[in-house]
Amino acid sequence: MKIAANLSLLFTEKPLAERVLAARVAGFDGVEIQFPYELPAIVLKEALERAGLPLVLINLPAGDLMSGGPGVAAVPQHQAAFDVALEEALTYAAMTRPAQINVLPGRLADGVARETALATLAGNLRKAADAFAVLGIGVRCEAINPLDMPGFLINTPQQLIELLDAVNHPNLKAQLDLYHMARQGLDVPACIRQLGPRIGHVQFADYPGRGAPGSGELDFAACLAALREVGYPGWLAAEYRPGEQGTPASLGWLANWKGAAA
Repeated sequence: MKIAANLSLLFTEKPLAERVLAARVAGFDGVEIQFPYELPAIVLKEALERAGLPLVLINLPAGDLMSGGPGVAAVPQHQAAFDVALEEALTYAAMTRPAQINVLPGRLADGVARETALATLAGNLRKAADAFAVLGIGVRCEAINPLDMPGFLINTPQQLIELLDAVNHPNLKAQLDLYHMARQGLDVPACIRQLGPRIGHVQFADYPGRGAPGSGELDFAACLAALREVGYPGWLAAEYRPGEQGTPASLGWLANWKGAAA
């Protein structure tokens, strides 16, 4: 397991293009970015090449999700917007070559039955999994806690499993964020074991507070042990808020984690 920096939350003291090199200097093995589209793809590609780091993951554009709306992936009336988002992500990914792309389910839209939303989401995930398979890029789908993001469609490992079963595509796996599981009061190592080989990507932050490891109470040693137990071979991505101290001062955990991951 290698460790990536989420550049949407870390190193925000610097412009986005400069955060890639900052992550390399700090000792990260790769980077991920939630929504990199403000940066021209060629600029990000060149920044990655200068730093010698891989792009681990980006998100598909999610419409109005981050401003409180339902997003595009699970809303039948937003099908055209999803198709545009998919094309944008495919074009961007062809240049920047992320290993994975995350399709956020979004919120349950007003007036849409949950069963309809899930069917729409499954169809769009199948479409994305087909499209990105051509580029050799894995598609991921994430559960997010409903306390931080009320109305989010997929919250738990069981819901993720049911969704993966409905889509039934070899290029689709679960994205597991340890913080989002802890925020709901779930047993995080048990969540890892429940998803097992269906985990395609892991993100983490401590709980409570969504800060750096060691700032809260989450038992990361038990989580890492569970990931080793299920044979998870992928990335661990730091997606936490470093706070006023800034990112460099928050990285006391990194050397120990790299040793444990190795």
